Amino acid sequence: MAIWVLFYLLLFFVLEPTNANLEGDALFALRRAVNDPDNVLQSWDPTLVDPCTWFHVTCDGQNRVTRLDLGNAKLSGKLVPDLGKLERLQYLELYMNNLVGPIPGELGKLKSLISLDLYHNNLTGSIPPSLSNLSNLRFLRLNRNRLTGRIPRELTKLGNLKILDVSNNDLCGTIPTMGSFSKFTEESFKNNSRLEGPELMGFVRYNVGGCN
Repeated sequence: MAIWVLFYLLLFFVLEPTNANLEGDALFALRRAVNDPDNVLQSWDPTLVDPCTWFHVTCDGQNRVTRLDLGNAKLSGKLVPDLGKLERLQYLELYMNNLVGPIPGELGKLKSLISLDLYHNNLTGSIPPSLSNLSNLRFLRLNRNRLTGRIPRELTKLGNLKILDVSNNDLCGTIPTMGSFSKFTEESFKNNSRLEGPELMGFVRYNVGGCN
């Protein structure tokens, strides 16, 4: 019996800090990748045991990161694939910054994510189909970026999605209308001049529309 107690104590003291350190490393990778003129990330000290004492980071009772609040923080730079290691993250709020480059496909690993807010940045590239793995996602706001390519049809599998906004980008092709997308109006897709679809231009097949 004493051996089992010792075993569980070792799991608590060894495995939990390991998770915390991995998440701290992931967040610190973001800090290294962005410019922070107002020093909002100054408290992000990689020498600490876990990142739960860092400003703009929220953790659960097991010291796992559940929320990242960095909206309107004047950050510039790129998102990092390491963010996909935050397994219990529920809210990723990075709106109204000056972030550039692509949306990492690794964000599709954030199975607990409820809200992904990346609007009002300068993100480029396509919307990753891997976001369709976020089965708990309710809010997906990618508007006012410079995203291109088609809207991935796989996103229609997001049965819990309540709010979608991909307006004011440079998306092309047609608008998927299956699954959760059946309830979204033109407002979700407006100001994408190369985008066609039932809400905008009558009934057309998904695989047509200018995407050159």
